[in-house]
Parts: sequence; structure tokens; C-alpha cells
Amino acid sequence: MVLTSHDQLGDSGEKTGFWIEEFAAPYYIFVDAGVEVTLASPKGGQAPIDPKSELEDFQTLATKRFNNDKETKAKVSSTLKLSDINSDDFDGVFYPGGHGPLWDLTENQHSITLIAKVLANKKPVATVCHSSTVLLNVKDSLGDYIIKGKAVTGFSNSEEEAVQLTDIVPFLLENELIKRGGDYQKAADWHPFAIQDGLIISGQNPASSAIAAEKLLTYINKLR
Repeated sequence: MVLTSHDQLGDSGEKTGFWIEEFAAPYYIFVDAGVEVTLASPKGGQAPIDPKSELEDFQTLATKRFNNDKETKAKVSSTLKLSDINSDDFDGVFYPGGHGPLWDLTENQHSITLIAKVLANKKPVATVCHSSTVLLNVKDSLGDYIIKGKAVTGFSNSEEEAVQLTDIVPFLLENELIKRGGDYQKAADWHPFAIQDGLIISGQNPASSAIAAEKLLTYINKLR
């Protein structure tokens, strides 16, 4: 699982990071299924948590479990550096969202290389919400964007408008996925929606994190 290292919400003066639900729900789906999970981030060390994701309105069974899980919290505080990750060591990759990835994972060369290698080795990559940004600049062996002609989703323009961050984010994810040739699909705002097209799995919003993780787990189990 690759987390963001970015904690500044543009020039707003507010903090950001990864969204707890989008990490916790998938993480526990994986570990409860007996999957060994490694956490990485661009800078390594403590991955920043979006403080808004800690508010009472956004708590779920998974986030409450995380809040009481000292062992997993320790893993989040000591993530490996993304540059030290070898794609051959893993069966798949999951990117939790939050606004942070828009700034530090969109053009991160280590992330781009990791995704390209994982897909080239016929292994799956899953994203949720804003982390679908990691797919934007990955190309295949022919030089085409990997999402060209692929069904993908991610945080929608209307959802970004609803949280009043349209003018804060560096770009609108829905627009960029379409610009790269992606077949962008979405459900109604805040409704669970995840889609798989070949090796690429993506979820629309925080409510979609669990179903995106289930799709990744199902695919990994097929490979075993």
C-alpha cells in the first residue's frame, strides 16, 4: 500500500494527507484475509493523516479499529521509502486516497515506475478517490497512457465542488482522467462505486475503498 507524504492543502494553510477510511478499510480487508501488507510513501517515515478524516462524521468500524490499533499506527509512522520498493516482491499495489496524492504522487517517478512494472508483470493496481491521480502519467511499453480506453473512476468534479476545494486542488481529477483517454465513469456523489478494467481497479470516493480492496484481493487470489 502506497501512502502520500504530503500534508499541505495547497495554499489554504490547512493540513491534508491520506484519508483514514481509505487506508483502514482496505488494510483490514487484506490482513484479515492473511495478506502480508507493506506500507510505503515517497519520503518514508510518518505518513500524514488528513485531520478532517478524524472527525466523528467520518468514523467507521475500520477507522475505529485503526484508532485502537497501536501496531498498525506504528507501521503508518514508519513507512518504507517508495524508492526502496521492488515490484517483484509484491502481488499487487493499493493506493489509498486523500488530497495529498494530488501533490506528491501524480508525477512521482518511483510511483510511475512501480505501477508500470506491476502492470507489465500482469499484476493488479488499485486506487481509490484522489489516489487515481497516480495513473495519470504511467505509460505502457508502446508509449500510450495506461488508462487510454480503460474504464476508470476517481473523485468526481461534483464531489470536489461539494467539499469546496475546486479552487484549492492543483487540478480536477475527473477532467485529467478524461484528458488521458480514460473512460471515466461515476455513480452519484458519495455512493460506493468501483470498477475494474483488466489489471486496473479504481474506486470513486471514500465509500468505495472497501469494494476496491475486495476487487484487488479477489484478483490476487486468482493469481495464487
